Amino acid sequence: MHQLKSSLRTIAEPAQHRMCKAAHVIGFVVLAALVAGCNSKKPATPAGGPGMQAMPVQVQTISLNPVPDTDTYLATIKSRRSATMQPQVEGNLTKIFVHSGQVVKAGQVLMQIDPLKQMATVQAQQGTEAQQRAVYQYNQSEVERQKRLYDTGIISKQAYDQAVQSYQNSKGAFEASAASVKTQRAQLAYYQIRAPFSGVVGDIPVHLGDYVSTSTLLTTVDENKDLEAYIYIPTERSADVHMGLPVEIIDSSGKTLAKSNINFISPQVENNLQSILAKAPIARTDEVLRNAQLVKARVTWSTHPKPTVPVLAVTRMGGASFVFVAKPEKGGYVARQVPVTLDDPIGNDYPVLKGLNAGDKVILSGIQFLQDGAPVKPLS
Repeated sequence: MHQLKSSLRTIAEPAQHRMCKAAHVIGFVVLAALVAGCNSKKPATPAGGPGMQAMPVQVQTISLNPVPDTDTYLATIKSRRSATMQPQVEGNLTKIFVHSGQVVKAGQVLMQIDPLKQMATVQAQQGTEAQQRAVYQYNQSEVERQKRLYDTGIISKQAYDQAVQSYQNSKGAFEASAASVKTQRAQLAYYQIRAPFSGVVGDIPVHLGDYVSTSTLLTTVDENKDLEAYIYIPTERSADVHMGLPVEIIDSSGKTLAKSNINFISPQVENNLQSILAKAPIARTDEVLRNAQLVKARVTWSTHPKPTVPVLAVTRMGGASFVFVAKPEKGGYVARQVPVTLDDPIGNDYPVLKGLNAGDKVILSGIQFLQDGAPVKPLS
């Protein structure tokens, strides 16, 4: 029995040994396969390398366009017809019928000064006129009666002459009294301040109840047409100023409010400002411009061809301006970031002072996704 067990153990050990060898061989084959698989992988293509796909972009070819050479100055809008309202009589202000900025018509009553004293004077003068009229009418009938008596020889020539003299005196007194009433009545009209022409009421510095005299400023009335822009140009540009120069009136945002041309140049220099006064007529713009309004006047000195670039193509970094230009390289196009020097915008374009030339293809779309050297595909 013992010998039988020993024989079985002897037979089993070689089989077990062979199984272990087989396992080692299989493990080695799997490990070799894994190593071979890892070594067969290709390295990834780096970003921006030759394998990157070109991004389609919209481009615009730079061309030379007429760009004006301009300077902008502070200007004042003034009306050619402006009235300062001051009373011609003295008294207390009892009524103010208008407010600042109101549009009024010619002859419209603006204010009233207390007229009671003057009305009493007119009424008294009218009483005197009535009295003088009665005397005049009596003497008129009396001279006719005296004439008939004189013609029949009942009265003397002297009596008749006295009647004529009384008639003449009463006539003169009546006419003088009537003229005085007319004058006083006209004076009464001065107690109402009326607009001399249609226009806009200015500031009203007085108040109800104020005592005003002939030197008191009540308000102003400005006709809001036939306006002029008063432009003060520095003496350094005096040689460039001439009649007919184009002028644009613009607001603070650069919006054009009116266009004109210089039609007056002062022969003298303003000592306080050391500048030359130039005027440009402004067409009627009731809803935009007002008398004494401060605006900006853009004077165009000349026009020259310069490259222009759309506003949307410009990016800014650190206070500097850049554009992306599609440039041909190695059979394709790449985006190159180019620094540019720009002038003030004209509409939707910037005049380019430095950095671009005619024929350059400026990229308009996808700028936020571009990097210098990235491949692009320009779209026409």
